[in-house]
Amino acid sequence: MLTVAAPPATVHIPAPRRAAVRELGPNWYASVMGTAIIANAGAALPVHVPGLRAVCTAMWALSLVALVALLTARALHWTHHGDRAREHLLDPAVAPFYGCLAMALLAVGAGTMLVGQDWIGTSAAVALDTVLFTAGTAIGLVAAVAVPYLMVARHRIEPGEASPVWLLPVVAPMVSAAVGPLLVPHLPAGQWQQTLLVGCVGMFGLSLIAVVLMLPVIFARLVTAGPLPVMLTPALFLVLGPLGQSTTAVNKFADLAPGVLPVAYAQGFGVFAVLFGVPVMGFALLWLALAAAFVVRARRHGMRFSMTWWAFTFPVGTCVTGAEGLGKHMGLAVYDGLAVVLYAVLVCAWGAAAVPTVRGLLSGALLAAPRRALPAPAPTTARTR
Repeated sequence: MLTVAAPPATVHIPAPRRAAVRELGPNWYASVMGTAIIANAGAALPVHVPGLRAVCTAMWALSLVALVALLTARALHWTHHGDRAREHLLDPAVAPFYGCLAMALLAVGAGTMLVGQDWIGTSAAVALDTVLFTAGTAIGLVAAVAVPYLMVARHRIEPGEASPVWLLPVVAPMVSAAVGPLLVPHLPAGQWQQTLLVGCVGMFGLSLIAVVLMLPVIFARLVTAGPLPVMLTPALFLVLGPLGQSTTAVNKFADLAPGVLPVAYAQGFGVFAVLFGVPVMGFALLWLALAAAFVVRARRHGMRFSMTWWAFTFPVGTCVTGAEGLGKHMGLAVYDGLAVVLYAVLVCAWGAAAVPTVRGLLSGALLAAPRRALPAPAPTTARTR
């Protein structure tokens, strides 16, 4: 008797059509953020480029369509795959991406005010941004509390697992702080305007302190445990988000404070925008160089495309808007030039992430269920002569 065991087979498990969204995680909102920031950053560039505003408006429209499509798909995900959605919440590597939902709403809302009103009018733009800002801020504040709570109470995180992804939920209120001032001029003068502006300052503070607490942990992990896993290396760019967004926020405060707050406070915001923004932008450039060096290293070690490549977009875009604000308040051409250079980097990064994303969607590879090996069939016996 001769026993012959068939080799184990690795196959792709087919699924019904509605199961196509089973693997659609909250990290997909990063693609909406990365698209919206092309419009938001391009709207304030200190140079005139023919046709740029029309392109930015088209990018805002694309981000709005993508947001609606993704919200619909994620609703289907929660409806038909609640088990998978709960697994995401209990996964310390995935749960922080719920901050991206808030930031996607806020980024598209900001684009509505900056360029979208060219197509839909000011009244419609204010109404849409009000809805998106309110929803995004509420979700961002909930995520800033809920995700750290889950990390402490429910997640099981091993030493050396600190990741820049942890910044996502706590940086969402900073995005609210940076884009909220766009709505201030459309509120009644006095208490309404003051309340929104001061609320934005409060969200700036809570986010900044949370980031300051987390950044040393993230850097200590790099120093003590070595580089991040190759495929996770682009996440290092996420550190740029709170740096660029906080610089953007303080410059927005300086823009709006005169005429809204008492004179003494308004002048203080102008000084603070420079004293805070200049050193923070300097550190952002240092981190950008460090993160880029690690990405080059990862490419040499075989890093391929994944959805983490969208980390190259929105964080860099916040540095563009931060540099634009400093250039406006200081009148230094060096910041104008920095904004233009970083915007060129942003556009290239968006192309590098968007093209393979579309290709992966069309092929189904990005939403395919993980492949798993089927158990080996029972040994078969063959009679020999």
